[in-house]
Amino acid sequence: MVPGHPSPTPLEGREQGAGPPLLLVHGVGGDHTFWNAVAPSLAESFRVIAPDLRGHGRTPAPPGSTYSFEELLTDLTGLLDAKGIERAHWVGFSAGALLALEAALDRTSRVRSVTMIAGAAYIDAHTRSVTERLASTFAKDGADAYALRLLKDLYYPDWIEAHLDLADEVRADLKQFDMAPVTAWNRSVNRFDERNRIGTVSVPVLIVQGMDDALIDPAHGRILRQSIPGAQIRILPQTGHMIPLERPSETAEAIRSFVTGVEAPSGR
Repeated sequence: MVPGHPSPTPLEGREQGAGPPLLLVHGVGGDHTFWNAVAPSLAESFRVIAPDLRGHGRTPAPPGSTYSFEELLTDLTGLLDAKGIERAHWVGFSAGALLALEAALDRTSRVRSVTMIAGAAYIDAHTRSVTERLASTFAKDGADAYALRLLKDLYYPDWIEAHLDLADEVRADLKQFDMAPVTAWNRSVNRFDERNRIGTVSVPVLIVQGMDDALIDPAHGRILRQSIPGAQIRILPQTGHMIPLERPSETAEAIRSFVTGVEAPSGR
């Protein structure tokens, strides 16, 4: 335990592959299975570690958890400590991308690079309104209505049309869903604003953004690209918020190419 920091929560999850360590951080309401479509491909080149954050998947939340960035980052660096990893390539999705960015700012010695998928430097009024509408739908209309709202807000419409079986899967998953961690983590996320600090990021950064993201406006990708020194960007057309699910091969290729470049002798 580091003085002044909370004790880390042991994180469940999955690990596979060998090579440079790649830490995959899911978003609000997810778990390690969110990465199922990209992890096997990445494991051909990297040591892939996909944890369940506290209160998600198989990892329980300690009593009194606030889901602050400090708590969540302490858990993740504690996981790296437990695995004997000094520095990892952090890949974060959505709120997980905010965690990865925060790690680059406040835990720089633990970060080799950052890939931000559907991330942002701050949470704007539009994103807050969407998450508030989702929470209100769950509270007032129940899990089925919430599932439909998720499908409409998070995915590109044509992709959903081609994957209608997903609607049944989402409904089934939400039958026993605990909204408490989602609500608590969203409170932390909605206060996130690092616009004044992102210019100090000193590790290599890749930004992956969906052109048709209805939760995080794609303009946030350009803000990140313009603000973070040397940042690279990949914008995917006809793609909603759920980039690793909608575009798994493109996501894996973008991560692999970027991290391989960072690991090359000429990489930063």
